[in-house]
Amino acid sequence: MHIYFSLHSTGQLEIPLQYNHLVQAAVYNGIDPKLAAFLHEEGYQSGSRNFKLFAFSRLLGRFRIVKEKNTIIFSDSLTLVVSSPVEHFCQSIANGMLTKGTVRFGSSNLEVGQMVVQHHSVEGDRVVLRTLSPVVVYSTLLRPDGRKYTCYFQPGDPDYNSLVENNLRKKYQAFYGKEAPQGVAKIQRLGRGEMRLLNYKGTVIKGYTGKVVLTGPGELLQMAVDAGIGSKNSQGFGCVELA
Repeated sequence: MHIYFSLHSTGQLEIPLQYNHLVQAAVYNGIDPKLAAFLHEEGYQSGSRNFKLFAFSRLLGRFRIVKEKNTIIFSDSLTLVVSSPVEHFCQSIANGMLTKGTVRFGSSNLEVGQMVVQHHSVEGDRVVLRTLSPVVVYSTLLRPDGRKYTCYFQPGDPDYNSLVENNLRKKYQAFYGKEAPQGVAKIQRLGRGEMRLLNYKGTVIKGYTGKVVLTGPGELLQMAVDAGIGSKNSQGFGCVELA
């Protein structure tokens, strides 16, 4: 399920250029406190992994970047997209946002206007998706001296498909409590796409935007649409919609 929130500011909205953490905080503040605590402390388990099972877009609207201040200024209405396969989460954030009537990004308050709910239903074994926030795919590896480091992958890399598929399978298992259906899921980039470097609370994260084709079992494709593709979805990465 996707929820499209229309947000309005009385004037220009100026926030840090690296604003993912502000939107993430707004999402958590918009849902029931018990649900927020559950997601933050536990989440949905699959083995040693836990998933929040929600994703959100970049702030969509007209903007300009002020390099000398490292800020971004939005001049018109904004749209924020939040997606999740968890009905309780979707109901909670929809009710919370509308009840409060405002959403806070740092020191700025925006009015919550129109809200549109859409069910992007997957039919068949192939979907074309548009990224609403960069898709992040990575592995944590060990150096010869035993130190860990993060290796980010891009579409076309040998391990990219398997990492995307394994991530979807774990999300499915975490949500449904059973093994994902048989069949291979594959992702292919349409066009060139663009690499994005973002800084989330001091950590530089590499992701890719653009259109992709995802093939495989319909249940896994639906999980990708609702929960997001790749990792770090609840930090503002991998949110997609049907193109």
